[in-house]
Amino acid sequence: MFKPAITGTGVFTPENIITNDELVASFNAYADKMNAENAKAIDAGEMAPLQHSSSEFIFKASGIEQRHVLDKEGVLNPDVMHPQLRQRDDDEPGVMTEMALDACKKALAQAQVDASEIDLVICAASNMERAYPAIAIEIQKELGAGGFAFDMNVACSSATFGIQAAADMVRAGSVRKAIVVNPEICSGHLEWRDRDCHFIFGDVATASVIERSEDAKGAHFEIISTRCATQFSNNIRNNNGFLRRSRPDGVIDRRDMQFMQNGRKVFKEVVPMVSAHMLSHIADEGISADQLSRLWLHQANKSMNDFIGKKVLGRTPEDGEQPNILQDYANTSSAGSIIAFSKFSDDLTPGDYGVICSFGAGYSVGSVLLKRR
Repeated sequence: MFKPAITGTGVFTPENIITNDELVASFNAYADKMNAENAKAIDAGEMAPLQHSSSEFIFKASGIEQRHVLDKEGVLNPDVMHPQLRQRDDDEPGVMTEMALDACKKALAQAQVDASEIDLVICAASNMERAYPAIAIEIQKELGAGGFAFDMNVACSSATFGIQAAADMVRAGSVRKAIVVNPEICSGHLEWRDRDCHFIFGDVATASVIERSEDAKGAHFEIISTRCATQFSNNIRNNNGFLRRSRPDGVIDRRDMQFMQNGRKVFKEVVPMVSAHMLSHIADEGISADQLSRLWLHQANKSMNDFIGKKVLGRTPEDGEQPNILQDYANTSSAGSIIAFSKFSDDLTPGDYGVICSFGAGYSVGSVLLKRR
């Protein structure tokens, strides 16, 4: 059995930024337009008027200040309210592959690994831009990687589940070097016309190189162990899918064809589930909470992360122990914990322990216990 390690990470960040103030101005213009168009029904009590959003409400609810997106113009247009991306020919790389390549090349450069040495590519993300051929196989081709590739979707836990799959194969010897990439175009599945969630998501892509620890060419993080768990819940759901046109009302503009959640229930149920999962994981490895130097958590909500950090460490995390990046990136689904890891891990010293943990729809939770080498 070999010891797997994360030897490089990379982050692709779209150039377009939408601030809370810009987002609020767009949403409020949409709300005013809809209220004006439905004034008679509102006056008759047949429908409730849309309420304005505010930057203060967004920051208090989430800790988010801005988000990066592939397309800003379409999202902020009150008559569109979704990204508008260029139609691509079948013989050119898709948008997810284009994002992924940037993140992969950065991760490979940090790991000092040539793409031709990669014998496994896992594209792990909340949504795939097509059913087949697999996005991962297209990434494999464009990278010039060998071996095999496949897609994986476990919503916001996709990255950690992908890392577990890659680490297990490296550990068993079936692959030598793998890359797990997470191209998340969350702006495409967000309902920007819903005040309760229009601020949550942003776009990004992350990548992690996993290989045998003995092959690492520099400082790296040994994967001590991984742990994944799932528990079915409807509290985070998206009903879009390939059978949509087969149903009587499948092709109409239905709200449940985009991201939906019951935020209060998610908070109440996920925080204890994740905290217990992480504590059980490290305990089974003989690691105590006070031995953890860093928690790289899923970036969905600052209050949620603060609660989890406090429960796992048994105290309020000190500055830097549980870094948040969602104020700059918003929720980027599975990529969030990897962004935090990529940006806030270089300062750890040999022997330090840390945990990457992501969680979300499913419910699903995945944790990766790491040791700096």
